[in-house]
Amino acid sequence: MSTLLFTLGRWSFRHPWRVLVSWLLILMIAGGGAALLNKGTDNSFSIPGTEAQEGLELLNRTFPQASGTSAQLVVVAPEGGSVRDEPFAGEIADTVTAFGDLGDDVLAVTDPFDQTVSGLVSEDDRAAIVRVQFDGEATSVSAETKDALTSVADRMRADLPDGTQVALGGDLFSTSIPALSIVEVIGVLVALFVLIVTFRSFAVSWFPLVSALIGVALATAMIFVATQFASVSSTTPLLSVMLGLAVGIDYSLFIAARHQDQVRAGMDPEESAARSTGTAGSSVAFAGITVLIALIGLSFAGIPFLTTMGIAAAVAVAIAVVVAVTLTPALLGFAGPRVAGWPRRPKRSRTRPAAPRRSFSERWVRGVTRHPLVTTIAVVAGLGIVAIPSASLTLALPNAGVQPPSSEARQAYDLTAEHFGPGANGPLIMTGTIVTSNDPLTLMQDIGDDIASIPGVKEVALATPNETADTGLVQIVPETAPDSPETADLVRELRAQHDRLLDEYGVDLKVTGFTAVGIDISDRLGEALLPFGIFVVGLSLILLTIVFRSIWVPIKAALGYLLSVLAAFGVVAAVFEWGWFADLLHVTREGPVISFMPIILMGVLFGLAMDYEVFLVSRMREDYVHARRDRGGRADRLTAVGAVRSGFTSSARVVTAAAVIMFAVFAAFVPEGDSSIKPIALGLAVGIAVDAFLIRMTLVPAVMALLGEKAWWMPRWLDRILPHFDIEGEAVERELSLREWPERNTSAALVGEGVAVHADDDGETAVFSDATFRVEPGESLVVSHPDPRVGRAFALAVSGRLRVDGGLLRVGGRLLPERAPWVRSHVGLALLDGPTDPVAELRHATAGGATIVVVDGLDALAGADRDQAAAVLRDAATRLDDRHAGAGALTVVAVVRRELGVLDILAEAHRTAPHTLPLRGGASAASAASAASASEPSHPNTEVISS
Repeated sequence: MSTLLFTLGRWSFRHPWRVLVSWLLILMIAGGGAALLNKGTDNSFSIPGTEAQEGLELLNRTFPQASGTSAQLVVVAPEGGSVRDEPFAGEIADTVTAFGDLGDDVLAVTDPFDQTVSGLVSEDDRAAIVRVQFDGEATSVSAETKDALTSVADRMRADLPDGTQVALGGDLFSTSIPALSIVEVIGVLVALFVLIVTFRSFAVSWFPLVSALIGVALATAMIFVATQFASVSSTTPLLSVMLGLAVGIDYSLFIAARHQDQVRAGMDPEESAARSTGTAGSSVAFAGITVLIALIGLSFAGIPFLTTMGIAAAVAVAIAVVVAVTLTPALLGFAGPRVAGWPRRPKRSRTRPAAPRRSFSERWVRGVTRHPLVTTIAVVAGLGIVAIPSASLTLALPNAGVQPPSSEARQAYDLTAEHFGPGANGPLIMTGTIVTSNDPLTLMQDIGDDIASIPGVKEVALATPNETADTGLVQIVPETAPDSPETADLVRELRAQHDRLLDEYGVDLKVTGFTAVGIDISDRLGEALLPFGIFVVGLSLILLTIVFRSIWVPIKAALGYLLSVLAAFGVVAAVFEWGWFADLLHVTREGPVISFMPIILMGVLFGLAMDYEVFLVSRMREDYVHARRDRGGRADRLTAVGAVRSGFTSSARVVTAAAVIMFAVFAAFVPEGDSSIKPIALGLAVGIAVDAFLIRMTLVPAVMALLGEKAWWMPRWLDRILPHFDIEGEAVERELSLREWPERNTSAALVGEGVAVHADDDGETAVFSDATFRVEPGESLVVSHPDPRVGRAFALAVSGRLRVDGGLLRVGGRLLPERAPWVRSHVGLALLDGPTDPVAELRHATAGGATIVVVDGLDALAGADRDQAAAVLRDAATRLDDRHAGAGALTVVAVVRRELGVLDILAEAHRTAPHTLPLRGGASAASAASAASASEPSHPNTEVISS
């Protein structure tokens, strides 16, 4: 990956206008698509397979008057007045009529004075509720109908005496559409200030912002395009903006900061941009992939709207990664050498110059690692205390009660709770089929009376069959609010009564209603937290083990992540449940937080935590490996601690800037943010601060110092089976260091020096070793060894199918193993010892126009196959010459057991004077090579061992 990103970064640097214009064109196309295809967001929540959802579907079929969304108008007379008196009673009657005349959207309007219903007039007669039932969910109610409702309410408010309170609310108005405010812009300005301080350049500081804003705009446009094909909640675009902006700035920052450091050190800007994209860009890609996996893992909950939200956020992060690795080097191309920024002013001093003062990061890491045990205990204990409130964290879907007090829907919610009890804002419904009953009215009355006696039920407002008397409905008003834990307990108790009610009344009753749906969603999300946590922690262990080749580093990283998550949960609970700093953060109502906050916070914070872990610890590992190499392969605790300190000092500046930027972006959504986004933003802001500064920059170096050199230990068997992932651009660095080998822009088709393939990771058993050769285009090389498995390993290695463990090897001008994918796709490989039709295998290897063909087992052919093989090679060379006007010479590598067994075939193919290379196999080459031989590809383009 690093070599691909290196090439991409160089191309983008050389063609900045093409890259910038391309992204702007893509953005314009996506914006046009959003304008044409946007159907609007959908705040309806559903959860297939739950009892509440099944109950709603039953009501949709048999009792549509009770299945759709509803609105309610609350009228409160002045102190001492009564809604049963005039002018209130008359105005209420006129309003009921006006609501009924609004159109087809309205299914029914409930008059509070109707004798068949109860609970719509308060006990003191001061307040009344007019309930309007609609056909379908809230999203299906037209904007014209909503405006007409508001007009009727306004007219009623104007006609009633002063002091009367009239508020329109209900499920139809219970969710607000989140929008950006000026406060979020402050977060961007803070990010810009941090970038200016970090880069010491006004021009360069805009690059990460421009990159992030283009990515966010594109992701948002694509989300609105997706509304044409899927249901997208109103929270989704704002969440993608928040995530895309944060990670977009950070990802671009990592690349630009590496580039600036290299240019300041004297590197050519073009090479620096390419190298930065190949090195820091690889880390960005790795971090982005981890966030993608975690966000897509939100589908663990099995809730459609949350799955859609996770996919949308993952798309925003993916776009941020692609924009960062393409647009950032292009913008750096515009800056050229000016990217170095302002030079630091040297301090003037008349006195004798003092010793250079250590930077803050160096003093910090020395203090942390000087007493690592004390640091570790202090951080863990402190975060444990912060996490204590998380035990009281409760979850619920948002309702009108969390809207700002200025909202009319919030006012209606508060008036309803004040005069009718908090449960009136979220009635429950029990419904079932009563088709076998001979007296449905009496049956429903008996069931209603029975349910009214259950603790937690304030009253049964309605118990009635439908018009066809085949479905019964019981409307229950709880004693507590819709988002209260006691209401959730009541739902569970009502469901626990199912079997008794079935035995006694013969009715299969289901508890449903929008309140029950919200409780089911919260329960499902709570149940998904443990498997999702196991998923992300397990993923972090696997990924970091692959990256750092260590056991303890991943364990330490995963435990640190869990501490960050618990601390973030603790702060959210302290603010939203306990009310700490609630006024300062403009929390409009204390109580449960939105149900999907924990799982989203865990997913996003996982990716960002791994991001900081990679950027900090990879530099520590790099310094440790270099120090151990300088000591002849030996290392002790002092060496390991020194690497921790030097690695931390080198990377702390960029990680600090990235964390401050992310904190600013997330924190900006807290003071004026939507009630659904506010707890998520607060949790992410706290999680970022805790993870970056307390976990990664305090606890990590302390634990690494405690472990010493053992931090990098991993069992050899595990190291052998794990794949390699180059996130620090080691492949790029190796290519750049060997670009003069054997000479710049070499003409050789194949060239090797001391090439070796080992059978184990210790290098003690060589399949073959010390293979040195050079073959120019059009020439032939005959490689021989008595054991065909050794030759097979050589054939797989030079064709990019088997990793080279030692020496230097360049094929087609590409260095191996770094360019193995290119070599695999451009070098033909024919394995003739085994296929039933070896000539067809050889013909397939030469059919793609490859200029280099590796043939294993050519000497094993007999009879007519030898003549046909020579003809195939001869024809392939002729085709190349014809296609490239004589410049397409075919290079052949023949791997055989005996040289003499293949010379006649090559001669007949007009390939004379081949180079020869007798392979040197190790003492156990025969048995060691069998692993490579057993994994041989059945097709020439199959990869055996990827680099």
